[in-house]
Amino acid sequence: MKVAVIGGGSTYSPELIDGFARLSTSVSELALVDPAAGRLDMIGPFGGRIFARYGHAGKVSWTTSLEEGLDGADVVIVQLRVGGQEARITDETFPLECGCVGQETTGAGGLAKALRTVPVVLDVARQAPDNAVIVDFTNPTGIVTRALLDAGHNAVGLCNVAIGFQRRFARLLGVEPEAVLLDHVGLNHLTWERAAYVDGVDRLPELLSDHLPELAAELMLPEKVLTQLGNVPSYYLRYFYQHDEVVAEERGAETRGQKVAAIEAELLKMYADPKLDTKPELLAKRGGAFYSEAAVGLITALTGETPGIHSANVRNNGALPFLPDDAVIETMCSVDANGAVPLPVRPLAPELAGLVAHTSAYEELAVLAATLGGADRVYRALLAHPLVGQHALAEQLTASILKDRHLPW
Repeated sequence: MKVAVIGGGSTYSPELIDGFARLSTSVSELALVDPAAGRLDMIGPFGGRIFARYGHAGKVSWTTSLEEGLDGADVVIVQLRVGGQEARITDETFPLECGCVGQETTGAGGLAKALRTVPVVLDVARQAPDNAVIVDFTNPTGIVTRALLDAGHNAVGLCNVAIGFQRRFARLLGVEPEAVLLDHVGLNHLTWERAAYVDGVDRLPELLSDHLPELAAELMLPEKVLTQLGNVPSYYLRYFYQHDEVVAEERGAETRGQKVAAIEAELLKMYADPKLDTKPELLAKRGGAFYSEAAVGLITALTGETPGIHSANVRNNGALPFLPDDAVIETMCSVDANGAVPLPVRPLAPELAGLVAHTSAYEELAVLAATLGGADRVYRALLAHPLVGQHALAEQLTASILKDRHLPW
């Protein structure tokens, strides 16, 4: 099996390479594709050393040619970042001028990222082999995945939030991660853990009872939010539940993009060491915990090697009856060579369903703006977003977004 990684020059690629080296013997070639030749010249050889250290029979290749990298690919992983960390830092700062949260996957910053990203991802998908499975890890994952599906591609979206909670809950419960089955549901970066089943018994009430202060502190949310909801929201719900507090914290503070840029500079120096053949500890600070396990698990299920249950971004198709069938949701799915199918979903409480419906409508408009362009479409998407939703803000934020030099239209 050939796996092509679009955006293979990312400093996070060694995490993915390590995952395939440890967990999948079926990969004959892992092709890193990126226009950044200098990065590839460091990360490619480092990836080869990782494969060799594990005694993996496959090879790691690298190229700046999209055509060469996609040739013969069975699976295409998309993890690109148009504009690099510089664009991310812009996404995290320009909304603050309007008193809106600055974040690269939601709000105005998330829309800006979607607008510059979707056209590039669709161009990559058009050049992929017809029988290839496209696995999107590029944020905003729900919007990008919906654009891919709307264009007729065989695509599934991947996020590491669910696997992170699975690992966290398993450690607290003293069981193996595979023993924990989550009731994970919502939209990408707008999800809640409503249950954590171990041997058919929901252990989430126990977790909330015994570890409430710890869980709330990790999510940077008041304990009352978790007790009132009766579930564990993802970290990204903080942007909705404590919007004004987050804006106050972000003003004048170093952005996540700035921190990551500094980490990346150090990682690239490490990767250049010809003796290095293991992931450096610093990589853990780069973000995306358990990404490799989530990616390898989903891909080996999609190729039929190890079918199973995984969190994925897929068409709704009636799973959440209050959403259109063509909406993209994030939930637990039965995954095999025929694709990813949502498991039956218990009805969502009104406080969850309302926010999901509101944000899903925004995502529909975001796809239209990203694929068709136009200031009016950008404005409508912002007006529909729960974190914007006001005319004056939508107008000002639209003007800021239209300055983005990466917008193809």
